[in-house]
Amino acid sequence: MDITRSSPAPVRVVAVPPEPEPADLTAPPEPTAVEPLQPHPTATATASASASVGVTVAATATDVRGRRRRNRPRDLLALLRPGQWVKNLAVVPLALLDTSWGTEAFLRTGWAVLGFTLASALVYVVNDLADRERDRLHPDKRHRPIASGRVSTAAAGALTCVLALSLTGWAVAGPAWLWWPTALYLALSLAYSQGLKHIPLVDAFIVATGFVLRLVQGSLLIGARMSEWLALCVFSFCLMLALGKRRHEMTAAGRAHRPALRGYTLAFLDHLVVLVAVLTAVSYVLYLRDDAALAAGASLVTLLSAPCAVFGLARYLQLLLVEEGGGNPVHVLFRDRATLVNAALWAVLVALALLLPQASA
Repeated sequence: MDITRSSPAPVRVVAVPPEPEPADLTAPPEPTAVEPLQPHPTATATASASASVGVTVAATATDVRGRRRRNRPRDLLALLRPGQWVKNLAVVPLALLDTSWGTEAFLRTGWAVLGFTLASALVYVVNDLADRERDRLHPDKRHRPIASGRVSTAAAGALTCVLALSLTGWAVAGPAWLWWPTALYLALSLAYSQGLKHIPLVDAFIVATGFVLRLVQGSLLIGARMSEWLALCVFSFCLMLALGKRRHEMTAAGRAHRPALRGYTLAFLDHLVVLVAVLTAVSYVLYLRDDAALAAGASLVTLLSAPCAVFGLARYLQLLLVEEGGGNPVHVLFRDRATLVNAALWAVLVALALLLPQASA
């Protein structure tokens, strides 16, 4: 037997699956159950939040547009800064201190106040138009009507034309050639808006000069002699307020929004404010001694009014240098309780000194 010869391999049986029966093409297809697609919870929440935000944004935009439409007259009035008109009421009638208090004098003084109110409002609008980009960098001024966008430049331009026409009518209807202080104030203010406000010291001196022109306008219209000491007192006092405002702006918002502030330092402004405050006190005392229309026996009243004036200056310096106020001089002078009480006492003493001659007569 030959063992080298291989035996045949066993036969391997593989099971073959039966062929599927041919499908009956005439039978209708069986319905297939389809599981409904469930949205993902995160996607649902996101879609709901997006829809809510869209509705909120649309409602807010509609509300803002409606509020802008409703507040437009108020914003136009705010553009004229009626809170600053008190400056005209406080400075122009000072001319009455050296004249008789008749009805005609009061009417002419009111006419002068009206003219300077129109001129100052015109200057405010022009300044806000020119400074709208810089005002947006200031924490407080960015809320002004033009800087915030509540008043368009076209509306502000139309308001400027109305104010200019009104001021022209005021000059034509008033006494001839007695309105030159208002015209000079307007020219200086426009030059200030166009570039002089960027020059250190010049900017503050122009602001103070505008208040002296108010005093000159009142004196011209009532025919009174203007005291040089009173003019110097008004100039130095208003210069102190202007310098104090610039000091507050440096501490509150830096120097970026006003180029003229680059020529100042806090120490420099502190020295200037104190120097001008001393000049204000000295010129006020000299006015009382030399030019004020006081009674011969009113020396005691005059003596008592001088400490009130010095206290008022000291209180302003305290608010400016100690309490870091002074951003809005009108608010400082007319909202501080100590200042109001002192001013009331000073006004009573000055009124007594002025009325004593008439009482004795």
